[in-house]
Amino acid sequence: MLNFSIYYLRFFNILICILCFLNILYSYYFDLYLNVDSYFYTLLFSILPLTSFFFRKKNVIKISIYTKIFSVILGYILLPLFIALPYYFSIYNISFLNAYFESVSGFTSTGFTLFDNIKHLDESLILWRSSSQWLGGLYFLFSIILLIDIFDDNLKKTLTNFLAFNSAEIFKQLVKIFIFYSFLTILIFIVLNLFDFRSFISLNLSMTLISSGGFLPVNNLEAILTNQTKIIIFSLLMLISFFSLFFLYNLLVYKKKGIKFIQEDIYLIAYLITLIFGFFLLVNKDINFSIIFLSISSSVSNIGFSLKNTPSYLSFIFIILIIIGGSFFSTSSGLRFLKLVSLFNFSINEIISNAKPKNVFINKLFFSEKILEKSDFYKYFLSILIFIISLIFLSTIVSISGLSFEQSFKLSVLTLMNTVNSHMTLSNTLDFEQMSNFVKYFLIMFMIIGRVELLTILIIFKKFFLKN
Repeated sequence: MLNFSIYYLRFFNILICILCFLNILYSYYFDLYLNVDSYFYTLLFSILPLTSFFFRKKNVIKISIYTKIFSVILGYILLPLFIALPYYFSIYNISFLNAYFESVSGFTSTGFTLFDNIKHLDESLILWRSSSQWLGGLYFLFSIILLIDIFDDNLKKTLTNFLAFNSAEIFKQLVKIFIFYSFLTILIFIVLNLFDFRSFISLNLSMTLISSGGFLPVNNLEAILTNQTKIIIFSLLMLISFFSLFFLYNLLVYKKKGIKFIQEDIYLIAYLITLIFGFFLLVNKDINFSIIFLSISSSVSNIGFSLKNTPSYLSFIFIILIIIGGSFFSTSSGLRFLKLVSLFNFSINEIISNAKPKNVFINKLFFSEKILEKSDFYKYFLSILIFIISLIFLSTIVSISGLSFEQSFKLSVLTLMNTVNSHMTLSNTLDFEQMSNFVKYFLIMFMIIGRVELLTILIIFKKFFLKN
């Protein structure tokens, strides 16, 4: 088990080493010497696990799903330890717990931060914060492929025509993910530059948007989105992490592959259009709709950014959109839209079938060839049940810190959905640094649970409760 975990995680250690090296080059090139030593220390510690390359391992023919789950969870615990080192060794006198909190927040693409004034940070450290999100988004997508066999066949069909993933197919899909993930990051960077965003801002935002992260390179969005055009472009770019990673590619080749490869994205487009149209009809016409569109895009993609003049009375609706989430094969979180639609369809069919027992109802979605099994719906229901239990527990813990019930509830939702606090959901004046260590431990734990819950807890339930 440990051998496979080392084999899996050392690839990300290589990426951490590369990011350290790039930050060192960046620091020297722009004469930013204040924190350059911290990246040398991080590079040194990150290289140590790579010594496993020199030890020959036995070839493992078959790896159990529990070994894979263990490796994924271990990565969410260990990799942020390396990411935390530049914070800890920096000149800002950060405790290791606070450094680890910041690194977990970045790696899980949540975006909670201990820094109250980003302008006071060294540019290399700002870049490191954004890089941690980019790395975490890639790790999340890799983990989905690693645990692909625990999901229903609909997810597999959006990726490949193979019924099962052998090692060669897994490697092929991981390479595809890395290429598309990197390509979309570069694409976002280019688009932002074309619309007069500063290069440094564009670089940080490109890594944030592709990963559904919540770290900003400035104190607030108003400093970046200075006109209507920038607001619209930024909103559209946030939607990239709402749809499937391969949506643009599958859209171009869907005639060859079939519509089943884009079925989830078709539903998401209809969902998004309905939301925009509904908000357009219901929201006060005195409010600039571009602000609402930005909040919609930010909510459905689980990023969480908003402008200060976002209407506060819509916060509950935005919370609901955050809980629903976006595409399964994206870096967004949430319960996932298509699963909720499937569960709703199943529930309606069950109610009608009891009223009309002679009729036969098929649990099948449009644009899909597969008939969903009851075991799939049991998993969907369990995911909602686990979310509710986690929400109640975390809300109780957070309320100990002195927050009101409303603040505790909203903060707990944002933690589990890996979404940053902002004006559209919760006042972003929360001081995480002043929160007790007890609360920070639980926020760290549930930020990780929010990222791995659907990948791990459901398979455990399936193993012990859905054997038949």
